Amino acid sequence: MAYHHTIGKKTYRFNDLKTLLAKASPHRSGDVLAGLAAESYEERVAAQITLADVPLKVFLNEAIIPYEKDEITRLIIDSHNDTAFGLISSLTVGEFRDWLLKEETDTLTLKNLALGITPEIAAAVSKLMRNQDLIAVAKKCEVISSFRDTIGLKGHFSTRLQPNHPTDDPKGIAASMIDGLLYGSGDAVIGINPATDSPAEVNNLLLLIDTLRQQFDIPTQSCVLCHVTTTLELINQGAPVDLCFQSIGGTEQSNTSFGISLDLLDEAYQATLSLNRGTIGNNVMYFETGQGSELSANAHHGVDQQTCEVRAYAVARKYKPLLVNTVVGFIGPEYLYDGKQIIRAALEDHFCGKLLGLPMGVDVCYTNHAEADQDDMDNLLTLLGVAGCNFVMGIPGSDDIMLNYQSTSFHDALYLRNVLGLRAAPEFEAWLMKQGIMDTQGKLMPKPDQRLLKGIKELWMK
Repeated sequence: MAYHHTIGKKTYRFNDLKTLLAKASPHRSGDVLAGLAAESYEERVAAQITLADVPLKVFLNEAIIPYEKDEITRLIIDSHNDTAFGLISSLTVGEFRDWLLKEETDTLTLKNLALGITPEIAAAVSKLMRNQDLIAVAKKCEVISSFRDTIGLKGHFSTRLQPNHPTDDPKGIAASMIDGLLYGSGDAVIGINPATDSPAEVNNLLLLIDTLRQQFDIPTQSCVLCHVTTTLELINQGAPVDLCFQSIGGTEQSNTSFGISLDLLDEAYQATLSLNRGTIGNNVMYFETGQGSELSANAHHGVDQQTCEVRAYAVARKYKPLLVNTVVGFIGPEYLYDGKQIIRAALEDHFCGKLLGLPMGVDVCYTNHAEADQDDMDNLLTLLGVAGCNFVMGIPGSDDIMLNYQSTSFHDALYLRNVLGLRAAPEFEAWLMKQGIMDTQGKLMPKPDQRLLKGIKELWMK
């Protein structure tokens, strides 16, 4: 179905819904690289005006990637909840935006609606929204997940303690873990990006985190971010796997480039569930995404990068994850050129993920060849805190020495908790107070419990 809009004497024509979504998307370098972006500001406005008048029902009948060619499309269509969709089925995209911003559209309403929203609907409405709108609606969403502690409660803000090391040196990783814990970081997960995907090395890292966790009875979860097939192998060997990690994309072809399929994820999900290692919940999956991954794999099918990104959230939603993390600026300026584009993309991702019912976190990050700096990241971190983001990264000095990119530090998380009055996950915060790391107001204590420090020293010396 073709769409068109006239401005003055010029008529803009959009051959199908896929083209309309791409042309309506806010400007970013990845869409320009793919030849999908609007050629002018006027064309973008024409596309947005046209998109605003498209009935939401159209998205259920016009697949942007054919049903028979893509298992993600099949997942989206086959899992759609018509009953939930009934609440908004009479609306256009523009009317849906207005409805989302109404005060009476509250947290419970959005929770009940989540399974009625397709990724394409979420992506479409985000393209009509200001940054302020994305923040205001995301703030109303509450998506809670749990394993050994509870992530995503309103008024709480968590971190992934990310103790990466370029050679997976155990002492270096242990030092970073200890540093992060003493700053109150790590309630979302203690998660290591391994330098190698060797099952033996990954197992060593899992044992390292699990030893620390058990020795000090820390109510958190561990994850070594290896390929899902490595995790499956380690589960079969009896390794202490808490969470199963995988990077995912929004098309079948992009997931093939990651070496995965829905069938493989099904197997991994069931295997990890069967371990029953959670104490208060059974959300066992950890997914990471990022705008541009489909384009970098030449697997976007002419779909703009933001819509592809939101389609990946349909994959995540299938497995009821503990954490979903958009690593927003990691791929580089070819996809998100500068701080402005990174900020916009992060707010879109967080909004769309929350709208679809996902426990969204954001890696507030950039590569050193992007036109961005730490001031941009401070701005984004603050905006995400206001928007109710579930978690961010905690990295020593905000500089990941293994992955070679800039992210957020333990101090950044403390800043956000302090200025916005946010707290760590309740179970983790209780542990921090018990250890003398934080007081009852969520502030760092000047000196932790000496028994903890002695135990940490002894563990590190080993």
